[in-house]
Amino acid sequence: MNDCRTLLVVDDDPLILQCMQLCLPAPDYRVVTAVTAAKGLELFRETDPDAVLLDIQLPDQSGLALIHEFREMDRRVPVILMTGHGTAETAITAISGGAFEYITKPFEPDGILPLIDSALETSRMARRPAELPTDSGQPLDRSKATAADLILGSCPAMVDVFRSIGRVASRDAAVLILGETGTGKEVVARAIYQHSQRHDQVFHAINCAAIPEALLESELFGHERGSFTGADQRRIGKFEICNGGTLFLDEIGDMTPVMQTKLLRVLQEKEFERVGGSKPIKTDVRILAATNRDLESAMADGSFRSDLFYRLNEFTIELPPLRERGEDVARMAEHFFSLFADQLGKDFVSIAPETMQRLMAHSWPGNVRELQGIVKQTLLKASGPVIVPAFLPSGFGESSSPGNNVEISNGWESEVSKEINRRLASGSCTVSEDIHNEVDRILIREVMKATGNNLSEASLRLGISRPTLRSRMKHLRLKPE
Repeated sequence: MNDCRTLLVVDDDPLILQCMQLCLPAPDYRVVTAVTAAKGLELFRETDPDAVLLDIQLPDQSGLALIHEFREMDRRVPVILMTGHGTAETAITAISGGAFEYITKPFEPDGILPLIDSALETSRMARRPAELPTDSGQPLDRSKATAADLILGSCPAMVDVFRSIGRVASRDAAVLILGETGTGKEVVARAIYQHSQRHDQVFHAINCAAIPEALLESELFGHERGSFTGADQRRIGKFEICNGGTLFLDEIGDMTPVMQTKLLRVLQEKEFERVGGSKPIKTDVRILAATNRDLESAMADGSFRSDLFYRLNEFTIELPPLRERGEDVARMAEHFFSLFADQLGKDFVSIAPETMQRLMAHSWPGNVRELQGIVKQTLLKASGPVIVPAFLPSGFGESSSPGNNVEISNGWESEVSKEINRRLASGSCTVSEDIHNEVDRILIREVMKATGNNLSEASLRLGISRPTLRSRMKHLRLKPE
């Protein structure tokens, strides 16, 4: 099954329509177009798009008015508004009216494609159900599910997770989701949202570790025009956009102390101010937060505020690492081989016993996300329907060796230490951000090379979403070679 996403483009400029069709090709995308508001409304009903790209000036109706009609049908569908006559007032009206984002013409494809990917990803998280197992242990609908939408498992720890989701979903409480990287925290957050009383309202997710502090503050709270260099117009933040809905804060343990303080105020007072503003803005947002950090230790060393922890920790769900889930590994491997074989057009009959032994013996430091990546790589290498050990990626299992990890770590530590000391000696006050950016630049460049500049495959190997990868590449000024 191919995870094709539908974008509705409503614009009377044929160049825009043609550009979107060329830049978003099948089979990953389906672009449907309309040149009038009436036709756009008709196609919205017929195609049930994942996102909409909408011009503000149409021959028969204003795009601002059309947004309201779209939202009456499904307010979870993100709408990106375009105009060639942008003003700050128009931007505020657009976002306040429910637009996902606002962009002025003319624009370059590199400027709008990350925005479209972000809108499509937001739509997927809000509108596509996170599949929970039935009593038989099977997903609710295997024919429609993708790997990103599944919570599989029947071990006692996972049964407790499913019970917890059922207990807390309908209650309007903050939920803290704990677990190692790749255990499925985002899917749990989506399941809570989709079974909550706010399931028909807006849902947005932010990775707090992927956005620098200055940008994260603007992303969450918005900013006023002129509040900092580059703030050429007012921006509406996620707390304002999500009023009445749900906001998922992923990797909250990586939030800086300053941002923790500002988030705590919002949770306590139910209001905030835009960056550079002085007017309090009321908000009613349900917070779901997740982290792979040990927050108890973080509170002990002072890197995470205890009062914020107690605000977020009205209910806790802890996801077990894959290595502690016993036979779940075998069940999930069978399921992912079957699922990805359909997607990749490969034949799959069974997993050889020797292969299953190696899968079961692996420590899975990357958890479920690593298992999905190994299954895909194995299928691409496979030359037959039975998965034998020779089809596994070269070096599989070796990364779990302590000797290998120590050797790599020591090599990196020496080089990184030199660079850190050089920057400290220069008097830099942005050492942390600079070093993280340099490491990300090398990491992303090498992964993009290894995957042939395939964004979907690279994001899977990196363990991040495609919109996040596009955003990081844009921030680091990296382009596919």
